[in-house]
Amino acid sequence: MMKPIFEYRDYREYMRDFYEERKRCSAFTWREFAKLAGFSSSGYLKLVCDGKTRLSLAGIPQVASAMELAGSHAEYFRLMVVFNDAKKTEEKQAALEQMMSVAAENKVDVLDVNSFAYFSSWLHPVLRELAPVMPNARPLEFAQALIPPVPAADVRYSLELQEKLGLLKKDKHGRYRQVNKGVSSSREVKSVAVKNMQKQFARLAADALDECSLEERHISGLTIGISHRAYERIALELEAFRRKVAAIVSADDGYDRVYRLNLQLFPLNRKKEK
Repeated sequence: MMKPIFEYRDYREYMRDFYEERKRCSAFTWREFAKLAGFSSSGYLKLVCDGKTRLSLAGIPQVASAMELAGSHAEYFRLMVVFNDAKKTEEKQAALEQMMSVAAENKVDVLDVNSFAYFSSWLHPVLRELAPVMPNARPLEFAQALIPPVPAADVRYSLELQEKLGLLKKDKHGRYRQVNKGVSSSREVKSVAVKNMQKQFARLAADALDECSLEERHISGLTIGISHRAYERIALELEAFRRKVAAIVSADDGYDRVYRLNLQLFPLNRKKEK
């Protein structure tokens, strides 16, 4: 028995499960599946499910019809195709948010909405660090303490979200403490939101050049020509450095500010074809 479509994030997985379910009940073949969808190539849909090609936008309603999807189910399938095949993070996020909306309209909460919300904004991890060192602060006080300042309503939403996710806990005196718990989400959903958060932090790092004094920030860089072998060595050093920083933070008592450390190493030209 197949899962409801709203429990899927990958349209290829849904198509494959549909095929396997039909095959289990009858002598269903890829050729018949393609014929039902109106494709002349008998192996096209198998290539799609194997990840060797994409389902064309024109083919989406044909395949949806072949799988007897209609209304919100067909729309959800269309959005899955857009989500899985989109190249840009912004396009993926827009499609994912629409998927969540369609699922919610059908009273289904299977897309880790709260987890996705946490990873979609830089504000949430910053407040998770800041809340314990500002006991009894009101949302407006948090909002004004942040760089850049944010609306108090955003702070209130973030604190409520993190309590719901079990990341922050308020004691009887109204003070927050961190709960040592991670945020779970599907790999595909988390990847989209984390990319978006990293972009936000990169923009904040650029703004810090104007917002923060030299005594408060350390931003420097190198423009270098390197081989792939050198890149791999540098990446290992950066990871080792990140672990050292994490160890320093763990041993630090009584912090009073929240910082963000970006480790950025990326190419500035395309790789030449051999």
